[in-house]
Amino acid sequence: MIGEDIEAAAAGWIETTLNDCCALVTDGTHFSPTNGPQGDFMYVTAKNIRRWGLDLDNVTYVTADVHREIYARCPVELGDVLYIKDGATTGIAVNNSTSEPFSLLSSVALIKPIHNVLDPRFLKHWLNSPATFRRLTGDMTGTAIKRLVLKQLRAVELPLPPLPEQVRIADKLDALLARVESGRERLERVPKLLKRFRQSVLSAAVSGELTREWRGGGDAEWEKATGHDVFSFITSGSRGWAEYYSESGSIFLRIGNLEHHNIALDLRNIQHVKPPRGAEGLRTRVQVDDILISITADVGMIAHIDHDIGEAYINQHICMARPKPENNARYLAYFLTAPNGGLAHLKNIQRGATKVGLTLGDIRGTVFQLPPLAEQAEIVRRVESLFAIADRIEAKYAAALSSFDRMTPALLAKAFRGELVPQDPNDEPASVLLERIRAAREAEGGKRGRGRPAKTAAGIGDGAEVKRRGRPPGANAQAGAEGAEPKRRGRPPKVREAVSEPAGQPAAVPEAVEASAAPRGRGRPPGVGIPQASSFEDALRQLEEQKLTRAQGARQVGLFDDAE
Repeated sequence: MIGEDIEAAAAGWIETTLNDCCALVTDGTHFSPTNGPQGDFMYVTAKNIRRWGLDLDNVTYVTADVHREIYARCPVELGDVLYIKDGATTGIAVNNSTSEPFSLLSSVALIKPIHNVLDPRFLKHWLNSPATFRRLTGDMTGTAIKRLVLKQLRAVELPLPPLPEQVRIADKLDALLARVESGRERLERVPKLLKRFRQSVLSAAVSGELTREWRGGGDAEWEKATGHDVFSFITSGSRGWAEYYSESGSIFLRIGNLEHHNIALDLRNIQHVKPPRGAEGLRTRVQVDDILISITADVGMIAHIDHDIGEAYINQHICMARPKPENNARYLAYFLTAPNGGLAHLKNIQRGATKVGLTLGDIRGTVFQLPPLAEQAEIVRRVESLFAIADRIEAKYAAALSSFDRMTPALLAKAFRGELVPQDPNDEPASVLLERIRAAREAEGGKRGRGRPAKTAAGIGDGAEVKRRGRPPGANAQAGAEGAEPKRRGRPPKVREAVSEPAGQPAAVPEAVEASAAPRGRGRPPGVGIPQASSFEDALRQLEEQKLTRAQGARQVGLFDDAE
């Protein structure tokens, strides 16, 4: 319940349901049609709905016949709210940003707010708020694929401010969230910049540029040696140690404990083992100063054991190389990590057609550039000094990103408590307008059917609930004369359904009637279709009357003009 939030908000807000203030809440086709890179109409699914909006880069297409059937049930128009209700990305809402008609899959709900009751952008932001997500997804059904059902969406309660305040809230959120997103985009460049910085430092280190000044100038004239020369012992872990896994005991190092561009060992997620007795366990036990190298799958990740981590062993995906004392073990580890050092060599000699991997012989054959021991120590000092700066920046980045992650939910929560924008006592309370709509619906003959656009006593035509610009004079009286329409499930009324065709009538004859109710709305107000007709001839007669009315230049009237 959100009653306490409404009580906390200023006067003029009410608590209502989505069904009360929307003309249509439905979804797309429940039978996935044949679709592909070419066709007549776009076919939008949940993969095309992103947090930033509608993504049509990789959209597929369906034929006109398929689209016509889907669109009859789910007539998407510019500004409508599209809401993912099935699958892993459930809970993302966007406003439709294209005026081009398209077909929709059932994983996406179509929500058409009544245009002068509920602002579509306000509704989108409310659906995207964490509180709404928790309220809706707490009742999700399904075992393999979680999904929301339309009944849940229609019944969900929302806070409804006066319409002018909704617009002010939506405008403010649009501006603030755009700034948040822009800041996040700039912030997310930091990890890439830090990665390039660390690579540049390592490249300079193993080429001699980092210590050129320390040497007194001139190019580095370093010795070369192979892994066979610099390591006293090279081995890999044993296979089949899964049977020794345990909840406690010795550390069992795996490939996930190594990282790129960093020689520190990652012990956040470790596996414990109780190793077998004998030589096999002794062979794969690590010591201080050992260098670990990933040799299968993601090859070339390096870690240096710089302190005693206790009893620990390696698995078969890791090579353990033990440096001789005449070289600096950390320098050797940094050399192996450098993109122009050992890493380049290891990448060039990867083995296997289907499985990338290195052999112990590849490690023995790796060529090292070896400066004097004193310069090795200076290189390590300078690299780690620069890396420490990068680490501090990375920590600040993580803190800033966490702040950005909290900012959007905080703004949305503040907006729907009525605290984001100033309130105007001259705004018409939402309760007044909503009551007028309810009265209009009751005057028309009761609740609308599920899956149908809402109508009022003013005689709203099919599909007119979002982009209404008014109706031709006489349409209201004409719709009212027809009486209340029967309750339908799932499909908004279309002219071709309302018309009873004479027996034997060719299928092509009603094209003029169907064209008058077409969704594209070029030059005519959307939703001004033919009211319910008793026969095919009656539908044609009504169509001619509407054309005549438009030709006379009749003045358009507002949605509720004759209801006030």
